[in-house]
Amino acid sequence: MYRILKKEGRARRGEFETVHGTIQTPVFMNVGTVGAVKGAVATSDLEQIKTQVELSNTYHLHVRPGDRVIRQLGGLHRFMSWDKPILTDSGGFQVFSLAGLRRIKEEGVYFNSHIDGRHIFMGPEESMQIQSNLASTIAMAFDECAPSKADRKYVQASVDRTFRWLERCRKEMARLNGLEDTLNPRQLLFGINQGAVYPDIRIDHAKRISELELDGYAVGGLAVGETHEEMYNILDEVVPFLPQDRPVYLMGVGTPANILEGVERGVDFFDCVYPARNGRHGHLYTNQGKINLFNAKYELDERPIEEGCGCPACQRYSRAYIRHLLKAKEMLGMRLCVLHNLYFYNTMMEEIRDALDSGTFAAYKRRKLDGMM
Repeated sequence: MYRILKKEGRARRGEFETVHGTIQTPVFMNVGTVGAVKGAVATSDLEQIKTQVELSNTYHLHVRPGDRVIRQLGGLHRFMSWDKPILTDSGGFQVFSLAGLRRIKEEGVYFNSHIDGRHIFMGPEESMQIQSNLASTIAMAFDECAPSKADRKYVQASVDRTFRWLERCRKEMARLNGLEDTLNPRQLLFGINQGAVYPDIRIDHAKRISELELDGYAVGGLAVGETHEEMYNILDEVVPFLPQDRPVYLMGVGTPANILEGVERGVDFFDCVYPARNGRHGHLYTNQGKINLFNAKYELDERPIEEGCGCPACQRYSRAYIRHLLKAKEMLGMRLCVLHNLYFYNTMMEEIRDALDSGTFAAYKRRKLDGMM
């Protein structure tokens, strides 16, 4: 299922076989929370900008349009017209982000919908059932993403509960995959390592979840308030204790520099809203660093966002024109910026894989970071 093709230090170049195609790793997953990338990006665009994996959110799709609706329409792949892999986040992050709208109990989490206030309950079994209805390629286990600066006693209790939830997720996923009418009986399950910034809690949890022999493992609860150095330290400590024959996913991270540092520490999967969110505000990634198209100096700039870039925006339009669209609040401006940023990220991952193939990742990383300073 997961094959390591090359290694350079801890960095890994691999392939991950799924029912919806083989994922070349390291990979950046393009975030389409409600079944679409924000910024008027179609699935046909995702194919054009080298997207391998699309990521959607269990909680949001459960709230609207409803996972049962999507199941009746043939599952998320058919619903959004996308035949490549989809990973669905479990809803666990909403336990963190909707802190004012939820109560955590042993059985699961009680939410008030952020849309209409209605009561929602989600536990491990419900999360697995929703994700089974969505029929994603990879389902994430239901967990609590504790605040990175939470006190040790709270974090330990949270991690222990997350482990009990994971055991329930695994049992329910096995049951669902065995049903005759399951849309994707080969749905994969990734477990999530938690523990805030406490290395010993993280390592103990990593050892415990590794024994469950899941399809992949994620490191969650980072990029939620701790420093970059703290995040890198946790990865240094924890990744060696996760199974080396399974993919490792660093959730919700991050900047190009974060990704390069993560790859160096053995991470295979990444996702983050940054490229799309920044693009919608005219902040664009280039190999010479970020630029802000709202700056007046681009008003008469006839160059593309980045010379030599193969994205749809750079192939046809100037900085001046895209800036005009953004200033005029035309959706096309936002769309072109999002397409460029996602293409930049997906191309960077392609370059990382090529560098690992040729044994030159360390040199590539230095060159890439120096250029973007």
